[in-house]
Amino acid sequence: MLCYGTGPPISADIIRLLPSLKLVATTSAGLNHIDLTECRKRGIAIANAGEVFSEDVADMAVALLIDVLRKVSAADRYVRQRLWATKGDFPLGSKLGGKRIGIVGLGSIGFQVAKRLEAFGCSILYNSRKEKEFVSYPFYTNVCELAANSDALIICCELTEQTRHMINREVLLALGKEGVIVNIGRGAIIDEKELVQCLVQGEIGGAGLDVFENEPNAPKELFALDNVVLAPHMAVFTPESFKALCDIMIGNLEAFFSNKPLLSPVMNE
Repeated sequence: MLCYGTGPPISADIIRLLPSLKLVATTSAGLNHIDLTECRKRGIAIANAGEVFSEDVADMAVALLIDVLRKVSAADRYVRQRLWATKGDFPLGSKLGGKRIGIVGLGSIGFQVAKRLEAFGCSILYNSRKEKEFVSYPFYTNVCELAANSDALIICCELTEQTRHMINREVLLALGKEGVIVNIGRGAIIDEKELVQCLVQGEIGGAGLDVFENEPNAPKELFALDNVVLAPHMAVFTPESFKALCDIMIGNLEAFFSNKPLLSPVMNE
């Protein structure tokens, strides 16, 4: 079975209707649309997009962060609306270098984000399911503590029952009035109602959002806020990533039907 992240969920009920099913291959990196427990119970192999999106998504995360900090989109509107001539200089943005960046989910995407931001002179901190032995970044088991010690949070983890609304009001308030949050993971990782309230009331500094809880609907309260940058869940979408995705999907199918190891298997955890 081939499926995609924004399509119909591959639920236990669907799986039970397909007694001969041996492989679920999804074109997404995320797996929240697949009943993994039912697949494993029935010995069904799972393959996803692997790391083909990681670099493009990491680029987008950094772009959103820079946009919010340096007010790029807001400045563009300022010029287009001819406000520069009538109101004068645009408000100052904030420097990226030297910022403490908390990454939530130091998997393939999170690590690519960290590498890019290190090049800008940022300090990296992180939270993940497990501490990573291959990095020396400070590890936080508690997301709230991570937020309290970060100038910006970048959400890179998967959406699971454990991570749903993990970024709640307590975490947002710990991030603080100057703090920025970027989400390129899944919308429901953040409690969106609380995020909107914090942004509208000035309780956090800004947000760069590529994903939302009820896509394609983004909260209308955010549309007028210059400290918020919105994108239509496009971080993975480049011609290069589509080509790489086609290659890995075809490779997985060829491997499966040749009784060879999958190129991007989802391993049991």
